[in-house]
Amino acid sequence: MNMIADIEVHGSEKLPNGNVIAAANHLGRLDTAALLCIIDREDIIMPVAEKYKNHPLFGAIGRAVNAIWLNRFEADYAALRKILERMKQGGMLVIAPEGTRSKTEALQEAKLGVAFLAGKSGYPVLPVAVTGTEDRAILENLKRFKKSKIIVQAGELFHIEIPNGKGREEAMRLATDEIMCQIGVLLPEKYRGVYADHPRLKELEKQHLPVSS
Repeated sequence: MNMIADIEVHGSEKLPNGNVIAAANHLGRLDTAALLCIIDREDIIMPVAEKYKNHPLFGAIGRAVNAIWLNRFEADYAALRKILERMKQGGMLVIAPEGTRSKTEALQEAKLGVAFLAGKSGYPVLPVAVTGTEDRAILENLKRFKKSKIIVQAGELFHIEIPNGKGREEAMRLATDEIMCQIGVLLPEKYRGVYADHPRLKELEKQHLPVSS
């Protein structure tokens, strides 16, 4: 990573030492590697798409962090149970709510998994915005022997509560939107995608200093 990219980090002091969910947008294949470069912890919990299990690079990264291999094309309840079991032991869950990298290079609709895990575990959520990891841009820079500039921005910790019983799924959807809007407000406008006009993001935007494009 040091050979192919310069990573600029903002807000690292907001990362607590204890249990936390780092929820990040997913632009490209290097998102995970970039985050692992700047996280100095031994208790990382990280789900990784099963298709990368035998990949020479990403498979090696997954094995190095004892990844939980996840089937991202269906509700992988077995993987969710494994994640929760690991979370009970304590640690830092690093996860992308979108589930897969964005083909539009901007936020896409997130799945409910992260809200479910946050509600079940009681872990606080740390929104993390990553830019500069788009596969297209990384490849173009590699062809020109140019380093890519990756920027990682951490937001403010917040908690999620999901009630049991009636209205649970709606509560998870609202919590998922909250997570994505908290990530979105840290991103330049061109990266906000399907959440660009979300009322909650607009509300958060008023509370934040302008984000550079």
